[in-house]
Amino acid sequence: MWKWWTGEAGRVAASVDAGAAGGALALAPRKTVALPSILGPYQASSSLLPKPTPVNLRRFAETPLARRAINVIKDRIAGLDWQIKLKRGFSIATVPDAEARAAILRQTLEEPNSGDSFRTLIEQVLEDALVGGYGAIEMELSGDPQRPFELWPVDGATIKINAKWDGSAETPRYAQATGLAMAQMVPLGGDSLENAGSTPGLIPLRDDQLIYIRLNPRSYTPFGLGPLEVAFETMNSFLGAHRFAGKLASNSVVQYALWLNETSPAQHERLIRWWQDEIEGTGRVPLISSEQKPEVLRFAAGTDADLRLNWQEFLIRMVGNAFSLPPMLLGLERDVNQSTASEQADEAFRSAVAPLAKLVAEHLTRDLFTKKLGWREFEFVFNDLETRDEMTEVTMQTSLIAAGVLTVNEVRAMRGLGPLPEPVVAQPPPDFAVEGPEEDKAKEEEAGETAEVLDQD
Repeated sequence: MWKWWTGEAGRVAASVDAGAAGGALALAPRKTVALPSILGPYQASSSLLPKPTPVNLRRFAETPLARRAINVIKDRIAGLDWQIKLKRGFSIATVPDAEARAAILRQTLEEPNSGDSFRTLIEQVLEDALVGGYGAIEMELSGDPQRPFELWPVDGATIKINAKWDGSAETPRYAQATGLAMAQMVPLGGDSLENAGSTPGLIPLRDDQLIYIRLNPRSYTPFGLGPLEVAFETMNSFLGAHRFAGKLASNSVVQYALWLNETSPAQHERLIRWWQDEIEGTGRVPLISSEQKPEVLRFAAGTDADLRLNWQEFLIRMVGNAFSLPPMLLGLERDVNQSTASEQADEAFRSAVAPLAKLVAEHLTRDLFTKKLGWREFEFVFNDLETRDEMTEVTMQTSLIAAGVLTVNEVRAMRGLGPLPEPVVAQPPPDFAVEGPEEDKAKEEEAGETAEVLDQD
């Protein structure tokens, strides 16, 4: 919208047309809309029960418990080191320009577009994947040999899947619903997206134009299932219990009352005003004179059981189960000791971080490198996904090198390092004659003759 208001879109279109007319490979502009939710916002009524809609899911994702669970997985994957390497079955000998092309892929992924780095791009995709089970990235060829493609994060909630996709590269497999089209989406299994370009607000996308990451793929639906969707009811219960406990704790009252027998309403009001004006908050000693001694009535004191803390703890454990995280990482450290903390952290990495990281790497390899670029020789790999104990990994790799199973360069490739240069073997000069057994025997005979002559002298 900003480009159309400022006239930038017209200049981009003119430059593309000019490039096409001149025969040069023109830059492909982005097709999807960056923030489609602001064009058609959805306001849920407060009187309705919450449903796992994209708006409610994102609202729940902003609460402390869900945000902690999402950040534990997202930040860990976004901070992993990664590399571009050759697949199995390919080598430097079969792919002569492998190093140059791998460097181009690395540089382009580090700056996927003019406004994002690889980390900011992957964080947005992982956020959508963990919240709703959908993560989307648009891919477009740039025409520059040094930057062959550009990537943009796409709101996965606006992606519509063509249930009648026939597998053809020219048939749209996805479409982004923007604006009014979001309220006019065809039900699953309805009309195909072949005429999506003529539908207002519906942007068709081919299979080689969009990376669509599904969590928990199932055969009966084309959509994924995110961890927050699984924990939606639990999160709703936790927020209700948390609000109740907050109100109960913040609106606490004094647990005793003063009872004066046989007092008139006027005396009662006068006593209340005197207490509020002269005694309450001043620290003075109250003095009361009456025919009968006032009686203090004490109520039952509030306890932690009234706050339903055990129920909230149980709900936190359920949220951790939905995200495949131990309760320790969500703030429950009561039953954690030194011997189990390391094991729970390793289990969280293997069950929550590593599977999602491998899924993202496989999509980048298959959709971007293979489908979009046609470079089947390369793959995207996150480093250090197999083990988190550095000393264990070093010991294992050292043993494999000593046994001759791996070479030093192969271990360096596993760690994302370049190969070491081959050692240079010194060659003897051309005129140097290598002495053999016959030359050694002749020298011995000559030395013996010389010794006899010396003895005679």
